[in-house]
Amino acid sequence: MVEESYPRIQQYEDNIQALQGKAEGARSLMAPQISVGLNRFPYRTAVLKEMDLPMNQAGVMVTAEQMITNPVKRTLKRDYLLSLTQIERAKASWTKNELRMQTKTYYFQRYVAERKVRILAESEQSLRLLLSTARQNYRYNQTDLSQVFKVEAKLSELKTMQLMQESAVVQATIGLNTLMNRPPQTAFQIDTLLVLPTSSFTPQPLLIDRRSDVLAMSHTIQSMELSRQVMASSRKPDFGVRVEHMQMLSMPNQVSVMGMITLPLAPWSSPMFKADVKSMQFDISAMQREKETMVLMAQQMLAEKIAMLHYENAQLQAYQSEILPAYQKNFDASLIAYRQNTGSLFVLLDAWDMLLMKRLTYLDKQLSVLLVQAGMDYETEQP
Repeated sequence: MVEESYPRIQQYEDNIQALQGKAEGARSLMAPQISVGLNRFPYRTAVLKEMDLPMNQAGVMVTAEQMITNPVKRTLKRDYLLSLTQIERAKASWTKNELRMQTKTYYFQRYVAERKVRILAESEQSLRLLLSTARQNYRYNQTDLSQVFKVEAKLSELKTMQLMQESAVVQATIGLNTLMNRPPQTAFQIDTLLVLPTSSFTPQPLLIDRRSDVLAMSHTIQSMELSRQVMASSRKPDFGVRVEHMQMLSMPNQVSVMGMITLPLAPWSSPMFKADVKSMQFDISAMQREKETMVLMAQQMLAEKIAMLHYENAQLQAYQSEILPAYQKNFDASLIAYRQNTGSLFVLLDAWDMLLMKRLTYLDKQLSVLLVQAGMDYETEQP
């Protein structure tokens, strides 16, 4: 939906249509020129009355002139304009890839924020039970008042954390609505069935070379080469024809037909396009080096993402199989001890706080893994 509704994608389509329209007219000839005027009219108009006078050569001249651009130049210009459409198409594909990256980022942020909200809500219920028990125990001198106040303070902190996560949900929702070209506050549910990626990703060797931004650079180099050929075609002559009809006043009518050809290789004109052609060749070489640098940087980013995914997954597995169970056992043991009046509320509250922090950290690790996967999808241009 994002790829269809985002305005920037339509902008590329409009640019492609505009370039195709220009290409259709690239092989057209220049408009003909027609001129009408008086020819060899004397300042002393009395001469016009003397029909047999040799000086009386006055008449009305009609001239039609048509320049015929070299067909090779017109073909090269059309090919150059059509090559620009390939650049726009590649840019449109890469923009879609960027939009997918942004969409995944907002989606994962909202997914994790909503899970944090649920965990905080569960923790709030547990804390309220602890607070109720602590107040009852205080009545029987089994709990210090300072510990009751500490539980109340933790409850206030918990509400603040809930507000922060709810704010993150709203921000992600606004981002997703904007990408879908909808009102920012539009409410909707997201799919919560999410499979975490594994660290067994193996990139294809030539995957980077087929990325849209790299292809856009390749098409740009091809367009520059065609532009250089257009400039080099300036050495080819253009042609023209000129027809003049003279409607004489005192003499028989006359006609003149002339052919024209440009001389671009003249010593005083050729250095200009020769220098431009040489300069554009260096520009093409520089663009090729830029493309090679882009590929190297993309390969580096992908290798970094693969390594990050491996270590982030290892940390996530450690939290899931070892860290969280250990803190859960610590909390359960502290809760049992407190209920049996063999443990203190301070120790139980500390165990509750550590368990909550580790559960939230686990979700942060999940978000890190998901964002790394989104980054890998971005680098390899995966949907």
